[in-house]
Amino acid sequence: MTTWADLETELAQWSEQGRRAGLWWRDDDAVAPGPRLEQAIELSKSSGTPLALAVIPGLAEDALRDAVSNLQGVAFLVHGLKHQNHAPEGEKKAEFGAHRPVTDMLEAAKSAWQILSDRFPALARPVFVPPWNRIDAALASRLHEVGLRGLSRFGPSETGRVAVLENNCHLDLINWRGDRGFIGEAQALENLIAHLRARRLETVNAVEQTGVLSHHAIMNLETWDFLSELFARTKECDGAHWLTIDEVFSLP
Repeated sequence: MTTWADLETELAQWSEQGRRAGLWWRDDDAVAPGPRLEQAIELSKSSGTPLALAVIPGLAEDALRDAVSNLQGVAFLVHGLKHQNHAPEGEKKAEFGAHRPVTDMLEAAKSAWQILSDRFPALARPVFVPPWNRIDAALASRLHEVGLRGLSRFGPSETGRVAVLENNCHLDLINWRGDRGFIGEAQALENLIAHLRARRLETVNAVEQTGVLSHHAIMNLETWDFLSELFARTKECDGAHWLTIDEVFSLP
């Protein structure tokens, strides 16, 4: 069973090589302020961990701006347009999958970025987070045409497959195939360590920062406790550091 000691061992190996593993935190489906979003905000404040909120432009409330007004290092990412499923019945859900003309989806992605950047100019970043982490390859290769500079989905990226910088998440805390609760401490640590080790050994894209994915709207206490402990254990670690979204995607 994977434990916190295993994570310490992995990060110690990074430190022994004179390296620090970059980590970052993405939280999906932000729409409006509320007690659950406040938990994420307070955890970011107390831990000093930058928070990248994937905001749904077509559903977001202006009050989101005030909710994060005193939070350092926060940024809003483009989480699709309306988080609306366009996949045929029986197929995996996707808003930007291979079910519509690429030109239509490109226009929707353009609208999403314009809405977010117009409403939240100081917070919006040109990073596209496709709902359900699914995006048609033809669309991914054209995101730069509408002003987007980054793409974030799930799983190790493949170098050279998209025309923008891709930096994904590699640990999802939610058990989507089960009860939608926490995947469990041992499994979460195993998934996190697996990507860190693969980066260190360069069996995956070694420059892709390791992303941790949360969903504030459905997280239980056990999930929040794990995230809090992860931040606490890595805050002063020689082998790791938490990055802002601007650092992850090399944004000015």
